[in-house]
Amino acid sequence: MNLTVYEKKILDSIIIRSDNDPINPEFPAENPKFPATPTYKINIDWFSNVWIKDESHNPTGTHKDRLAREIVVTYQHFLKAKQWWSVDWELPSMSIISSWSAAIAIQNQLQKYWLPPLKALVDYKIDPRYSKKLEKLGAELYLTDLSKKLLSPIEILQLTNNEDWIDITSSEALDPTQRYYDWLSYEIVNSSPDYCFIPFWTWNLYENILNTTKKEISSLRWHDPRFKWDIETLKRCHFLWSTTNNPNSLAEKLFSPHLPFVHFSEQWIKIYKQSWFCWNKSQVHVVQEKRIKEALDIANYQKISCEASGIAWLALFLQMKDSVPKDSKIVIVNTGKTKL
Repeated sequence: MNLTVYEKKILDSIIIRSDNDPINPEFPAENPKFPATPTYKINIDWFSNVWIKDESHNPTGTHKDRLAREIVVTYQHFLKAKQWWSVDWELPSMSIISSWSAAIAIQNQLQKYWLPPLKALVDYKIDPRYSKKLEKLGAELYLTDLSKKLLSPIEILQLTNNEDWIDITSSEALDPTQRYYDWLSYEIVNSSPDYCFIPFWTWNLYENILNTTKKEISSLRWHDPRFKWDIETLKRCHFLWSTTNNPNSLAEKLFSPHLPFVHFSEQWIKIYKQSWFCWNKSQVHVVQEKRIKEALDIANYQKISCEASGIAWLALFLQMKDSVPKDSKIVIVNTGKTKL
C-alpha cells in the first residue's frame, strides 16, 4: 500500500543528514551543527579551568530536544517501512512518563511534523504552567500519582489509553542508552575533561556517555568520526553524577521515588571502572541541599539559564572541590531549563 498524500508530506519533511558525520550533523534540525551547543568557561574561586556544557541553548531549552529529534527519526523509520513493504497500518501514538521537559520537547517536534500527539503521563502535582504548555502544543495529558509505585510498560500504556502502541519510557527497541544522546556524548567527551559532572535524574544521558567511552576505549582499530579525543586521556576521566534522597529538594527532578527502566547499579559502574572505561572516582553521589543553593547563586550571577535540577552537577562539584586538583579541567553539564 502506498503512503497517503499526508504521510508522504510528513516523510519528505523529515531530513536526516547523517548518523555520525560531524561535517554533516543531524541536530538541531533547523540549523544542524557539531557541537550543537556551546561549552564555555565559568568563574569558580580557586579554579581556572572550569567549563560548562550548556544545553539551555536547545530549541525548548533543555537537552531533551535531542531525545525529541530521535523520536521524529523513529517515525521516519515507520513511514519508510510502510512505504517499502506496502503495509496498511496507522502511525502509532507514543506514551511517556515525564516531569514535563521531555514531554514538551517531544511534543514540540511532533507537532512540527504533523505526527500523532504524545500521550504524556505526568504527576498530578505538575506545575500548571507546564501542563498548559503541553496542552497548547497539542499533547494529551494523563495525571496520576507517580510516587505510589513503579509502573510497568503495560500500566503506562493503560493509564494513557494507548494499549496497542508504544511506551517511550521503557522501549529498549529505541536504543535509549546508545542513541538518545550519542551526539551530546561525543560533544562532552571531546572537551577532554579530567572531571565531568553530569545529572543522574536523566539516566539515559548517564548511560549514553559511559557507553560512548566504552565503545571508543574498547575499539582496537575503528573510531567513530565524531570522536576527537585521546584514548589514554579518556581512560583517566572521572565521570560523576549527582542525585538527592530528599523528597523536598530544590532540585525536584533530581528526586524520584522510582527510576523506571534504569540500568545503573553498583556492579555496573564497578565493571566499567575495572575495565578502565572510566577512572576510579566515577560514581553517583548524593548532593547536599546547601550546595544546590550555592550553585544556583553562582549560575544566576553568571546568567546561566538553568533550574535547580539542571545545575545540581555544579553543586556536586562545589561539594567535592577540596578533593579535586586545582589544575584539573572540569566540565559541568547544564541540562538547561524549559522555555515557556
